[in-house]
Amino acid sequence: MTILCSMFAGGGESLSPTGSHSYHHNNTKYISKMPATRFTKLALASIVALAAGTNALLTNPVRTVITRDIKTPDPVPQSGIDEAVSLMTSGRMYRYNVKDSASSTVSKCEVEIAEYTGHKYCVALNSCGSAIMLMMKCAGLQPGDEVLSNAFTFGAVPSAIEHAGGKAVYVESNYDHVMCVDDLEKKLVEYPNCKFCLISHMRGKIADMDAVKDACDRHNVILLEDCAHSLGVEWKGTHTGHIGKVAAISAQSYKMINSGEGGFLLTDDAEIAAKCAVYAGAYEGLASKHTTVPGPEVFADLPTEIPNYSLRMSAIAAAVIRPQILTLDERREKYNKRYAFVTEKLVERKGHLLSIPVNTPGMTPVHDSLQFNLNHDITDEQVQNFLDECATHGLPVELFGHKSNARNFVNWKFAPADQPLPLTAKMLTRACDVRLPLMWDDEDFETMVDVLCESLDAAIADEDVMA
Repeated sequence: MTILCSMFAGGGESLSPTGSHSYHHNNTKYISKMPATRFTKLALASIVALAAGTNALLTNPVRTVITRDIKTPDPVPQSGIDEAVSLMTSGRMYRYNVKDSASSTVSKCEVEIAEYTGHKYCVALNSCGSAIMLMMKCAGLQPGDEVLSNAFTFGAVPSAIEHAGGKAVYVESNYDHVMCVDDLEKKLVEYPNCKFCLISHMRGKIADMDAVKDACDRHNVILLEDCAHSLGVEWKGTHTGHIGKVAAISAQSYKMINSGEGGFLLTDDAEIAAKCAVYAGAYEGLASKHTTVPGPEVFADLPTEIPNYSLRMSAIAAAVIRPQILTLDERREKYNKRYAFVTEKLVERKGHLLSIPVNTPGMTPVHDSLQFNLNHDITDEQVQNFLDECATHGLPVELFGHKSNARNFVNWKFAPADQPLPLTAKMLTRACDVRLPLMWDDEDFETMVDVLCESLDAAIADEDVMA
């Protein structure tokens, strides 16, 4: 081992054939007598292997690995579990199997959601996709009507447009991952027959909603808001969903409230609220078992005039949602603190290789996930290497522009784009997405930063890019 250590110390040390031990330092040679030493082939091989391994450690340092599950959802508070068990024990899981609205878990949940967002009316549904589809139908969409929408959103949005009978027309999204207002203006002129604009607040990021509303109003287009990702997000002090005529929020597992599946339609328009309740399944006189809908005079003959799609939320879903509403602001603060830490460290260490989308002035965010854009100097191969390196070290990172990603508009073959979307297409090739699980510990996000930075270093060999 002494010989091995001297190799790394830089001294020229050797054994003479006579058994003399010699070494030189500062051009001076020293010789001392020592017993002759014999090495077997196995021993020599071991020494060589050990030396090689040590050199490997010097050139390939130990990498950071994440062992936590990135898809850990928020748990249901105990009070929600208790209420759900009570409902199962009684068997009253159907929202209308109650004597009145005051006895309905779903109606109570609707009241609490409406109080939080500030909307007058709220209808609970089985999914946000159902809410998005119904808000278009309730707003007056007719078969074949054109609907402007983000080119960057989740595939459920164009799916809902197709489900409602509309035709999606896509508006470019920019590097802040929001709808491009300039392209919206352009599309409003190019599609003069378009009557609806469905804006999606993807990953909780908000466009300039005043400019969006102004553009829609000048072209007599009804603005609708997909707030699936923006529960808790505000625009100029008011919860999202108030600039548009109708809004939809989500209770799917990876959203701010988690019931596995679920959604809500929110509006201040009485007719839209009544239609939604009937479409969802308030047949005959069941609207009386709602609290956050208008009176019977607005429902009139709706239960016999429009179909019942049976899209109601179950009492079980409402039970597990209710206690989560109480902690929304607390969780927003925790998410935003962690997001600030992660983004600050990423920019500090790798700001020459990536950028963070900028929040639109006027919005109060809820950063429950992380997005960043890799530089276009980084090649496609290096991007894939980066994703592979992250995955190998326990951190799944998604590329929005991946050929299999449901947020990549080229994968919406059921609702294809009529014209090229070069800005969105280019942005998606470098736009990355990482979850920020609430149940992780603060130190896990330090590890996350290390994995991201180390993976970039490992993936990028081009010295010009690294400079």
